Amino acid sequence: MSTSKNSNHIIRLPLFIGLGIAAGIWIGATFHEPEKSEKNDLRAAIYKLQEIITYINRDYVDSVNTNELVEYGIEKMLEKLDPHSNYIPARDASLAKSQLDGEFDGIGVEFGILRDTIYVVAPLTGGPSEKLGIQSGDQIIKVDDKTVAGTGITNRDVFDLLRGPRGSEVQIEIKRKNQADLMPFTIKRDKIPQYSINAKYMVDDEVGYIKVTRLLPPPTMNLRKP
Repeated sequence: MSTSKNSNHIIRLPLFIGLGIAAGIWIGATFHEPEKSEKNDLRAAIYKLQEIITYINRDYVDSVNTNELVEYGIEKMLEKLDPHSNYIPARDASLAKSQLDGEFDGIGVEFGILRDTIYVVAPLTGGPSEKLGIQSGDQIIKVDDKTVAGTGITNRDVFDLLRGPRGSEVQIEIKRKNQADLMPFTIKRDKIPQYSINAKYMVDDEVGYIKVTRLLPPPTMNLRKP
């Protein structure tokens, strides 16, 4: 009798073990479902992006610069979040850093690109452009005999054309309001100081005057300084 009971117990043991494992799996899946769902959502989103990029890279009719496509997608995603989040590609990191440094080499203008044309927002105080009489509102049409208006120029292109080592020269032609012909300028690049405050004095013992000429623009503003 004892042998028969032991045999039955041994036969049923694998069944009990199997049921225990199945119950443990079910309990674990039930109690951890929210966390697992969040991870799955993130993985699904990443997988979706990866699949789209893979299909474009493999099957699109023309060749595609995948890295530029990814960076464009990152920029658009951050724009969707809020007006203050901004992505700076590695190639532009040094240019972005120079906006925060005290000085840099260039012609000394703050510019913006409007309707595919470079506009001088303001010549920087103490820079070579200010000394030559370049004014706010001037449009830069040519750089070193090369037409730059209406050519799809970018901020990066402007930096490459106008910035350079101190002492080097660049020739530009400017269109100015009420002037029929383009105005040529030969600008010798120099170290450009960036002053936040150009003037200050006390009106009386309690009231002072401060002229602020430089504030860091938010990322959404298209103002640059070559």
